[in-house]
Amino acid sequence: MKIKIKYLLLISLFTAFQLSAQKKDENIGTEVVNVVKAYTPTISDAFKVKETPSLEDEDNTKREPIQYAIFSFPVASTFSPSKGKAANVDKSEQERLFKNYATVGIGSYANILGELYVTENIGDTDFIAGNVKHLSSFSDIKESEVNSKFLNSSLGLTYGSKKEKYSWTGDLGYQIQKYFWYGLPEDFGSTLTTDDRKSVIDRIDEGQTYNNFDLGGRIGFKESIFKGLDLKFNRFWDAYGSAENRIVVNPTLNFELFRKDIKTAVTLDHVGGSFSDTVDFKYGYTNLGVHPSFAMKKDDWSFDIGAQVVLGMDNENSKNKVFFYPKANASLKVVGDFMIFFLGIDGGLQQNSYREFTNENPFLSPTVAIAPTDRQYDVFAGLKGKLANSISYTVRGSVINEKNRAFFLANDYNDTILVQEMYQYGNSFGLAYDTLRTFRLFGELKADFSKDIAVGVNGTFNTYSQENLAEAWNLPQFQLGANIDANITDKWYAGANLFFVGDRKDYQSNLSIINILPRDDTKTVKSYFDANAHVGYKYNQRFTGFLRLNNIGNQAYERWLNYPVQSFQVLLGANYKFDF
Repeated sequence: MKIKIKYLLLISLFTAFQLSAQKKDENIGTEVVNVVKAYTPTISDAFKVKETPSLEDEDNTKREPIQYAIFSFPVASTFSPSKGKAANVDKSEQERLFKNYATVGIGSYANILGELYVTENIGDTDFIAGNVKHLSSFSDIKESEVNSKFLNSSLGLTYGSKKEKYSWTGDLGYQIQKYFWYGLPEDFGSTLTTDDRKSVIDRIDEGQTYNNFDLGGRIGFKESIFKGLDLKFNRFWDAYGSAENRIVVNPTLNFELFRKDIKTAVTLDHVGGSFSDTVDFKYGYTNLGVHPSFAMKKDDWSFDIGAQVVLGMDNENSKNKVFFYPKANASLKVVGDFMIFFLGIDGGLQQNSYREFTNENPFLSPTVAIAPTDRQYDVFAGLKGKLANSISYTVRGSVINEKNRAFFLANDYNDTILVQEMYQYGNSFGLAYDTLRTFRLFGELKADFSKDIAVGVNGTFNTYSQENLAEAWNLPQFQLGANIDANITDKWYAGANLFFVGDRKDYQSNLSIINILPRDDTKTVKSYFDANAHVGYKYNQRFTGFLRLNNIGNQAYERWLNYPVQSFQVLLGANYKFDF
């Protein structure tokens, strides 16, 4: 403001001076002006102002922080989005499930197969079910001189109920089996006349019949320390006056101790019976065991640790003994689910029974001694996992030590005695007991290439070491198996299974032959290979037809000494599913 005032004063003085000069000499005269150069106007360089000028004021360089706040409030809206709709996908027709089915079949050797399963709901929580099974053969094996037919039929009923806090089922069943003593020794009757030999063979045709009645049930609780109870009673008897009763009770408890869930299984297993045909032999054993265990995890390790204490009671001889068995296993995920290392130890007091022995070998003499087996330990280790998402494997090695292990052993015979029991002509088996140590190597490979193709292969190798017996009678060293199942089309399916069993050793003497020189009566039961196949056609959801081919190799191999099986067999049948 001061600068402007100075300029105004100077202009005023200059104007006053001009005015005073003009008054003194108003005639300024004339003067000649010479122009040396023409006037050329120029424009000075323009100064371009920056778009964003730099500011030197320090106060302008500071930036105040800016804070944003959103003030939200609900706004009423009438917009309603349309519901999504799934895209159309081609779906295969879901197979209907039926509660009931019936199967019938007929084949070579006059084999007849029949099965019926029926289930029906009663209200919202209860159900009743029943089944009938039958398999029989009414034609003889050509290699057999004696009747070699057989029959196996059973009937079962079940009633069950599933409540909110507990569930229970009750079972009732009956089974009848009929077999004949057709496994005569190769040199049977070599010292007899033709007529005597024929009369003996005609007498053996009466055979053996087994009957079994069972009654049982189970109950389970969802929210209780007492988790459940299994109960079963068996009454078993044969055509020679032998009879056996067995009662098994298995309650299970779960409780917490030191912040660990302890599962405790209690076992009461009693078996008692008698053989009254040629000898008045009775037996009775009761095993009472307690098995607590708990599970835990640490990193990639999983553990299941426990032990079992068993009180074994020999009721007929008034002898009691306490057995202790460690029971534990552990697993480590070495490479996720692709490789899992596992190891453990197991054992137990195995209750043997006449019924279980005859289920394994129906040609057992009704004069055997029954006793439990002390399975002292089974130490095992191995690997399991996946080679790919659809291929799994298991490799396991184990060492097993069993005391009082039962072996099937062919009975000796004297064919010069014409009148004997039908099982005393070298055509039955007895039992021998010994301590056995087994080293076992097992391997298995399973592959589910798709939902339509499944393949499996397994093999077992055993080496035996027994304490007193010369051989591990009737136990094979090698066993191999393979199976394949495939759905060829929506209508057709097929499958096959193969198995190989190695040589076994047995021992049998003909007491009618006078031995001048020592001889070895050890027999070799040759190895065998068996192949079975089946093919089926699904006519519709209810009706299916099938064809089964058994023993395709047509080998009359011996499952037991002197007992050949049926050769190549064909069975044609059908299955029908239905609801009431």
